[in-house]
Amino acid sequence: MTGTADSSTHPLLPPTTEDDPVAWLRLLRSRRVGPATFHRMMAEHGSAPAALEALPGVARAAGVEDYRACPEGVAQAELSAGYKAGARLLLHGRAGYPPALLNLSDAPPVLWALGDVALPDRPLAALVGARNASSLGLRMARALAKGLGEHGIVVASGLARGIDAAAHEAALPTGTVAVLAGGVDVPYPSENADLARRIQAAGLLLSEQPPGTVPQARHFPARNRIISALGQAVVVVEAAARSGSLITARTALDQGREVLAVPGHPFDARASGCNMLIRDGARLVRGAEDVIEALGTTHAPAPSERTDDGAPRRPPAPATAARSATRPSRGLRETAALHAEILSRLGPSPLAEDQLIRDLGEGADRVAPALLDLELDGRIRRQSGGLVALA
Repeated sequence: MTGTADSSTHPLLPPTTEDDPVAWLRLLRSRRVGPATFHRMMAEHGSAPAALEALPGVARAAGVEDYRACPEGVAQAELSAGYKAGARLLLHGRAGYPPALLNLSDAPPVLWALGDVALPDRPLAALVGARNASSLGLRMARALAKGLGEHGIVVASGLARGIDAAAHEAALPTGTVAVLAGGVDVPYPSENADLARRIQAAGLLLSEQPPGTVPQARHFPARNRIISALGQAVVVVEAAARSGSLITARTALDQGREVLAVPGHPFDARASGCNMLIRDGARLVRGAEDVIEALGTTHAPAPSERTDDGAPRRPPAPATAARSATRPSRGLRETAALHAEILSRLGPSPLAEDQLIRDLGEGADRVAPALLDLELDGRIRRQSGGLVALA
């Protein structure tokens, strides 16, 4: 099942003499500057140095006095730490940057990489699931990763214990990408440190966080959006009804990726999320062949060629309209649409939840769970008095 693609509104810029990694890092690490603001500033001002110069004025216009951009020393220290760890800094739209991420409106402006940066150019699928996975779940994850690898498909996951680790292990000989929530040099959990070293040697480690960053709760939803966007499909092997894996599945749908799930026993809570996804229209997975079939029919961004200077060509936006016309709208797609509508109506200023429900014209029984999902995803924040705002 696919959703509507989240096409980027910022252009893919050609390499210029303004590609100063210190300036990029200073802009990105400045207070109140996230990926979306970074891309908007770059589009408006043409380069990171020019955006940095304009940043204090933009802050004053927003009511923030005495604004100071990230000091140059902080950016220099991040560069030094990354290079000391042997990592490579990938700039958005430049050589080595994963092509599949280019169409995201919140694409990471920079990524730190350890390993083979050419792996995301190949066909890729993400495998995610429960940390406290069952023996059957682990066996399924290994079988799927091995089968996909034998067909030339790279496997991406998040290096968590359980399903993630099993998928990485099985895909090591054929290609695997691990996206970390903390610094690219800080494997988490620590029990997977040896696995991370082997992935660095034979695959690819990626992170948008500065080297040395210890992961915090807010980093994981951001990490998950990269995992889901890297490939053409996301396969959920085991997941509880409320889990990070389901957040990843919803994010994948928002990004126009295919969502697939492995069914489980109705009495096993670890399978309840997967069963819900299948009920709501996700493809049922019995083996690697089902995933391969889905990859052959999905219209998500395919691995792209690179330009003469090594930068990725922008892939076309996923064309999902034709398939949406032939397949009925299901619960997961409707949920993604509701999430998008809620986010479009919220801003930094708090809004009463009751007013939001009235504006949406939806029942509270439908909006309340969606707000909880977005809160767990770190995209909105609740305040006292029944108020909500963008995070």
